[in-house]
Amino acid sequence: MVESEVIRLGSSLFTYPVIRPRRLRSSGLIRDLVAETTLKPSDLIMPLFIKENLNEPEPIKSMPGQYRWPLNDKLINFVDQLVNSGVKSVILFGIPEHKDEWGSSAYDEHGIIQRTIRFLKDSFEDKLVVMADVCLCEYTDHGHCGVVKKLPNGGYIVDNDTTIGLYAKTAVTYAEAGVDVVAPSGMMDGQVKAIREALDRAGFSNVAIMAYSAKYASSFFGPFREAASSAPKFGDRRSYQMDPRNAYEALKEVTMDIGEGADIVMVKPATLYLDVIRLVKQSFPEVPLAAYQVSGEYAMLKAAIMNGWLDERKAVLESLIAIRRAGADLIITYFAKDVVNYIDEIERLF
Repeated sequence: MVESEVIRLGSSLFTYPVIRPRRLRSSGLIRDLVAETTLKPSDLIMPLFIKENLNEPEPIKSMPGQYRWPLNDKLINFVDQLVNSGVKSVILFGIPEHKDEWGSSAYDEHGIIQRTIRFLKDSFEDKLVVMADVCLCEYTDHGHCGVVKKLPNGGYIVDNDTTIGLYAKTAVTYAEAGVDVVAPSGMMDGQVKAIREALDRAGFSNVAIMAYSAKYASSFFGPFREAASSAPKFGDRRSYQMDPRNAYEALKEVTMDIGEGADIVMVKPATLYLDVIRLVKQSFPEVPLAAYQVSGEYAMLKAAIMNGWLDERKAVLESLIAIRRAGADLIITYFAKDVVNYIDEIERLF
């Protein structure tokens, strides 16, 4: 007989069954059986920094355990480890030798990312999904995400329309090199439409677009900017990246990107924007949603782990599960390679 209890609400009496949730927490096997959220290596995307004219992996001081990679067998060996562990996707960021005000190395057909795409595709073919970030911040000598136009009053703006034309040009050179997914991250209006049209005209309608749709002007990008040498030399990016105080504005950005042809949308950063991830997923359940656990989130966790304040396995898994639980289908994370070593321990750890 099912236990029940009687509750009085006003003048009425209601009978409810007594629910005992602890029955489903009594062992690891049962907890695993009824777990609502899963995390698999194939859910993860590993970011890679590729630096021109580098011979050995170069440690990134602000991101312990992460490296700038040379375009040689050292990179291939690392990616081979990823693929064998079950992480089948990478996203590339380039650090060129030459920078100028137009970011011309970004759309050079012999640029560092174009050569990296060819190198990885020749080595792994269809065993690896190669994604490439589309932006100019790593390639401009001023560090902004587009072409800067000076104003008569001494100020400046990032020229939206000129910039998206260069994004489109960059995306086509990536497609020619064999990329699977291009990922525009500059938060320029109309960037997805410009890229989609350019790819289609060039005969690359099969190349997907993962749009950084809701990219916030976050203080957690600092280590990335050090890693990629992409910090702005003047001003900041608040005029084109989203205000951290706004959540529903993300729906406007996502709606626009989907309408312009985005195949995957993204929220960045992840951990501090779980509410935005949930909001986007609930509003667009049919569209794959990525979330980027950014450099500052990685560095923050890594520092606490290295000081012995957090258990690495539990803390990293919990952070990634939270992102998945909020609604992300894919997670870009610097922990991708490490976490696969203990991802199958979720039952024991939780």
